[in-house]
Amino acid sequence: MQILIGSNNAGKIIEIREALESIDVEILSPNDLGSELEPPAETGSTYAANALQKARYYYMQTGLPTVADDSGIVIEALQDELGVHTRRWGAGPEASDEEWITYFLERMSREGNKNASFICVIAYIDEQGEEHVFEGVCDGLVTESLEAEYLPGLPIAACFKPHGCDEVFSAMSVEKKNEVSHRGKATALLRNHLESQ
Repeated sequence: MQILIGSNNAGKIIEIREALESIDVEILSPNDLGSELEPPAETGSTYAANALQKARYYYMQTGLPTVADDSGIVIEALQDELGVHTRRWGAGPEASDEEWITYFLERMSREGNKNASFICVIAYIDEQGEEHVFEGVCDGLVTESLEAEYLPGLPIAACFKPHGCDEVFSAMSVEKKNEVSHRGKATALLRNHLESQ
């Protein structure tokens, strides 16, 4: 069975592939199809709506079972500023990872409260066109600075430390990250669903 990851975010593709590698499916990206598909701008007011919007787009374009994710960070001190708008916030969607995270850390340096929650919703459209949604949440703290290298498209992973952990996401082993991260938790629910079919 083939499953398409409906994303052009290299970091997300890597993380979802890693989380699903234990099951007998072939994970494809748009690049694997030689495709330059680009979904329309997100218009949903929730993570689920945006994830489903992307999954439907790629499913309709390719006919393949499709996984798509929408995620964001909620900062206690910056209520309603990020969330579903995370990548479009601050330096903006056209900013490089470095520009975006530099702006973010500078903004956070003015806040005493570093508490935050990462949220990920994964939408899956199966071979019959049925839609499924899985959510993962991880609470933690934003660190003062980057504490590790990060995957392309996922700069906050280098400055977000889950509660009870000594490392930021991007310093963790793949296994540990999949166990505690928002995307790891959501993908685990997807994996359980796929294995039950």
